Amino acid sequence: MEDRDLFGSSSGNEAVPVPPLAARMRPRNLDEFRGQEGVVGPRGHLRAMIETGRVSSFILWGPPGCGKTTLAQLVAESADAAFVSFSAVTEGVARVRQIIAEAGTRRRSSGRGTILFCDEIHRFNKAQQDAFLPVVEAGEVILIGATTENPSFEVVRPLLSRAPVVVLEPLSRSELGAVVQDALEDEERGLAAGVVEAAPEVIDRIAEAADGDARRALGILERAAELADAPAGPPAPGDSHAGDSAAAPRNSPRIRITLQLVETAIQRRFAVYDKSGDQHYDHISALHKSVRGGDADAALYWLGRMLDAGEDPMYIARRLVRMAVEDIGLANPSALAVAVAARDAFRFLGSPEGELALAQAAVYLAGSPKSNRLYKGWSRALRKARETPGEPVPLHLRNAPTALMKDLGHGREYLYDPDQPGGVSRQQYLPEKIVGEQFYSPGDSGSEAELARRLADWRRRRR
Repeated sequence: MEDRDLFGSSSGNEAVPVPPLAARMRPRNLDEFRGQEGVVGPRGHLRAMIETGRVSSFILWGPPGCGKTTLAQLVAESADAAFVSFSAVTEGVARVRQIIAEAGTRRRSSGRGTILFCDEIHRFNKAQQDAFLPVVEAGEVILIGATTENPSFEVVRPLLSRAPVVVLEPLSRSELGAVVQDALEDEERGLAAGVVEAAPEVIDRIAEAADGDARRALGILERAAELADAPAGPPAPGDSHAGDSAAAPRNSPRIRITLQLVETAIQRRFAVYDKSGDQHYDHISALHKSVRGGDADAALYWLGRMLDAGEDPMYIARRLVRMAVEDIGLANPSALAVAVAARDAFRFLGSPEGELALAQAAVYLAGSPKSNRLYKGWSRALRKARETPGEPVPLHLRNAPTALMKDLGHGREYLYDPDQPGGVSRQQYLPEKIVGEQFYSPGDSGSEAELARRLADWRRRRR
């Protein structure tokens, strides 16, 4: 049997290209698969499909490195069907039609079906996705799509009705640790058991840095092993081969991966973030809800995540202003001024100094008393305004810039409130048909409590 070094390459003279560790360690069956217990566990949908061999079309939605391609291959193998893979990034509808034609020929000649795996299916536009519909409907091919984007927005509805979505999750740290351990122990495909070792805290650091991505975890492990020195150490007495690293005993590791090597291999962790996709909206939602819930620490954390990932600071500033008026409102009128000032400060200072102004505003808003009464009142008033667009303005409220308009009664009997006792008149300000409607009902938090008392007093005087 030909010897291989710890990275999988041949020890012969001829250089043999070696696949990356992540490719070599791709699971060959469900026993080797890590994570996704919800779909491949004992009661999982895909496990049942694999064990019975009865395969139907579906779409895998999940982040990079969670096992989409591997699961598609395992499903195809269970069905004894031809597995044809292509990427919507590099190939188009012409290739799809070719695959469909070949599938028809294969079925007629051998009776074998075809599973068509379309990676990055969201890269196809709506018209291109429609090309799948007739053949999926007729059962000529079984379609397995894979996407990192939300299928609700990126996949046409008719295709979703024929290929239900299977949601995959990022791998947990323990699952990623198991992936790394597998690569350290697998003598056939991994980093040669007994030659490379890593302490539990090193494996845990790799798992943490991988952010749920098994491919990234194995990439970090492989780079760290490549960076490590492998000194043979001083020869033992009577051992003429002790200086030959190739002859090192299997129970004496030649390479020890340290935390320092791992940090070098990691270099910089870039956030999993798409400024136009789900990550963009999920992160701003987390920031908004943290502010609404009064958690200043969480608000700072999500703000940091977004800015570090390259989010537009002005987008964040606009959302802070929205939080000030939507979630705080008149419970603390100063919140709006703080949010707008933070926006202006960032424009003046730029990054990174201006980021502190956004952080200050986020903490201030999180710590402010909350009220959405103004938000709700505005919604009710706007709805009523749209329901009653023809209601006339009461005569006493109408403008009267000319003698004719005064003769017609415009502005007649209008009472100037500052001149009235207590500064409030007994006249009404709504159209006659909706007099008595109350759209804004102040809360009892912060400044709004005093506002509630004052408005209630004025309302009582007008009656």
